[in-house]
Amino acid sequence: MIQSIWGKLGGAGIGMALGGPIGALLGGVAGHVLVDREGAPFGKPPRDVLFTMGLVALAAKMAKADGVVVDVEVKAFEQIVEVPESEHPRVQRLFELAMQTSEGFESYARQIGTEFKDEPALLEDVLDGLFHIAKADEAVHEAEYVYLKNVATIFAFSEMEFERIAARHVKQSDDPYLILKADRAMNDDELKRHYRKLVAENHPDREIARGLPPEAVKIATERLAAINAAWERVAAERNLR
Repeated sequence: MIQSIWGKLGGAGIGMALGGPIGALLGGVAGHVLVDREGAPFGKPPRDVLFTMGLVALAAKMAKADGVVVDVEVKAFEQIVEVPESEHPRVQRLFELAMQTSEGFESYARQIGTEFKDEPALLEDVLDGLFHIAKADEAVHEAEYVYLKNVATIFAFSEMEFERIAARHVKQSDDPYLILKADRAMNDDELKRHYRKLVAENHPDREIARGLPPEAVKIATERLAAINAAWERVAAERNLR
């Protein structure tokens, strides 16, 4: 059984050093200062811990940017990451600390972007998770959209790539080809191959293989549903079976 992210934050696991602003955030919750990773015996930070803490930090900063009540954001976060009842206060505390810290969202985004720079799929997972949280009140507000676009820019996503990600969550262009990252000029066979490849690349099972917490599969499940819905529209338009 894979250890829960929250179990890793307790006991001996709490000493693992993340470093940077995310490490400082976690240290504040733990009640001690985490040592910097460089030169420390702990090696690279646990990917699932970094992913989850980064998502908390960026979601909290997004809440601060648009003024949404923290409880709403926390509940949306807990729809993605399973949090034991006993750990709810710690998650709430993480959000509160991230909102209050002098660190800007840019520093959190840069740390995540640097750690996952060779794996853009992980950075896309973070953006998908943030969009899910932004939709907690049934709308992605303008301030949230601008915030997410800025995070995407720090993650080195192009404007077109960001629009493709956003299209899975926000009805803007209503273009299924954008969601599929496909060219309308593709013939039917090319489009089918492209769709199958996209499904394989975005299958929820790949999340665990990439070292993320099992709970993160919910992000991939939502993303795959959007891809499949876009494909159904294209298939109906082209009369494909």
